Amino acid sequence: MSERTSLWAAAWSGLALIIALATVTWSASIVRRDASLVDRTWSLFIAGSAIVYGIVLGPLNERGQWMLALVVVWSLRLSAFITWRNWGHGEDRRYQEIRARNQPNFGLKSLYLIFGLQSVLAWIVSSPFLVGLRGTAAMGWLDASPTVLAESAIMFKAVADSHMARFKGDPDNKGRVMDAGLWHYTRHPNYFGETCVWWGVGLVALAGGGPSGAWCLVSPLLMTFLLLKVSGVSLLERDIAQRRPAYRQYVSSTNAFIPGRRRRGAAE
Repeated sequence: MSERTSLWAAAWSGLALIIALATVTWSASIVRRDASLVDRTWSLFIAGSAIVYGIVLGPLNERGQWMLALVVVWSLRLSAFITWRNWGHGEDRRYQEIRARNQPNFGLKSLYLIFGLQSVLAWIVSSPFLVGLRGTAAMGWLDASPTVLAESAIMFKAVADSHMARFKGDPDNKGRVMDAGLWHYTRHPNYFGETCVWWGVGLVALAGGGPSGAWCLVSPLLMTFLLLKVSGVSLLERDIAQRRPAYRQYVSSTNAFIPGRRRRGAAE
């Protein structure tokens, strides 16, 4: 099998697995009337496809083994955290709004509006693994910075999630704005960490695949766009100031995305 053929075989096999996992999740969402179940499994779509790429494109060198280990750790942590956070709370408010806009027959429509779209996005995001896992070059100095970036970003995001979970777990904080810990330096440390994970992974893949594999950078570019303009910062802040007036002060004093010092005049 030629390198080009094996690459396409890996890509289509990964997509097939993603579609299978998405279909199972969709079926569960119909039974539970909860389309937000996709948030719990989306990271598993990506890790599952990466594992399939590794099987098809193997044997793996050090770079490939590191990339697979990283995506499995990232995926399991994120899936477990979202499952724990959402347990017993029913369908997320964002999906309730989508459900209301797409009646009647939302259950069937959600197959392509939510689960089909998320499948395509997961497949695109998984592209660095197609490039990195097929590479034969050993890891070198070009991998050092993006490797540290990806590993540090996973820890950064985990710490941010734990800070927010502790804050929300205290009944005294109801209606208040979280501005402590990493949230003191950026309004969305979890989204910043997530973006950095994918830039680290993409650059490691590029170091192994060379210029011909630069197309894999569509993954971090897509994640950056989604987290800033679609499903992340923009969506969350669309009406949060109306629900929590104190958030306006937080916006005026704290960076939206990249961590930095709070601006003068901020309430400490």
